[in-house]
Amino acid sequence: MPDSPLRLALYQPDIPQNTGTMLRACACLGVAASIIEPAGFALSDKHFRRAGMDYLNEVALLRHASFADFMVWRAQMQAERGGHRLLLLTTQGATKYTDFAFAKGDILMVGRESAGVPASVHALADARLKIEIAPQMRSLNVALSAAMVLGEALRQFAIQERSEC
Repeated sequence: MPDSPLRLALYQPDIPQNTGTMLRACACLGVAASIIEPAGFALSDKHFRRAGMDYLNEVALLRHASFADFMVWRAQMQAERGGHRLLLLTTQGATKYTDFAFAKGDILMVGRESAGVPASVHALADARLKIEIAPQMRSLNVALSAAMVLGEALRQFAIQERSEC
């Protein structure tokens, strides 16, 4: 999927059902995906396969052995094509995702369901985005959050394309 406008990066996912659901969403929305290992389960896990169903074969998926390998790949993509901002979806975000201007080539990263991402990854993000939720709540499900933000980015792209006509 070389013309994918976005990429969803899953940082060391640890719940197979969420990962399968996010990859299924990527297939349906035409979004490329990256899994940054180690994952907390084998990609042959039956729960992962059940959640992703037959859509998993339709995802432009890259697997990176580590975050360092992912960053090397990202640097190569930036050198070849430009762009490739790293946008971290986090409860500690500074910017509401609905207030952010997405660009083609952006990489939306979600963290581990159990622990998010380490401070070192936070520090490397070009932007930290949040979904505002009720104050007494901790967070939304990561798959739901990813779908919401991908939907907003794709909505913005559709508006841009209509205005260019």
